[in-house]
Amino acid sequence: MDEKTSDLRDLFVETTGSGTVTERQAESRGTLTDRDDAVIDERVRELVAAMRERYDFSTDLDDATYARIARGRFEKDDDEAVATALDEKREADGDDERSEAGAGSEAAPVVDPATVRDARFDLHLVREADREVDDDAFDYADLKRLTAEGRSIVECADALDADPDAVAKYARVARVDLTSTRANDRFRDEFRDLLTDADIEGSHAETARNDGLEEATKDMETDTNL
Repeated sequence: MDEKTSDLRDLFVETTGSGTVTERQAESRGTLTDRDDAVIDERVRELVAAMRERYDFSTDLDDATYARIARGRFEKDDDEAVATALDEKREADGDDERSEAGAGSEAAPVVDPATVRDARFDLHLVREADREVDDDAFDYADLKRLTAEGRSIVECADALDADPDAVAKYARVARVDLTSTRANDRFRDEFRDLLTDADIEGSHAETARNDGLEEATKDMETDTNL
């Protein structure tokens, strides 16, 4: 309950001697609604399929696994945690399949953090940590600009006075960022909007606060004779 709503509640209680508005406010928290996970999962898979059709994916993982990696990008701290969660899921599914198929069935293959990272890049889901150059050897923005100009790894390394291997590592990140930009970041942004509450916590939360305040005010005007 925000300060203004609290003040309105106090005024109501002082005027009527009733605390019923508190209960009604607790039931009406604005316009936020529960999100349908099934619908979200379906849309995530549709995005993965659309990207697979448009771009060359670098792993042989299926769309369902790519969808789980997309979700893991926003739920886990790093690729190692995503890989662990993914393999726990695959192992559990494998146990169920083996119990049905009988002894001798093989377990699901392990997905390592490097594969998760490859798949994540396929989906344009770069983490900020991916752009943090080790030891500040050079500025990522400079490398991104050079990469956009079509410079080779060797040319970028010369221009940045940096080790070519380090440049190659971050040039890959830059290419993903540039590819995402050329698509107006539509895939990255839709994954984020689907798999986080960023949109709800922003403007929607403000709408909810306003709706809740309007409901409280309406209750006061209806239930009291001031």
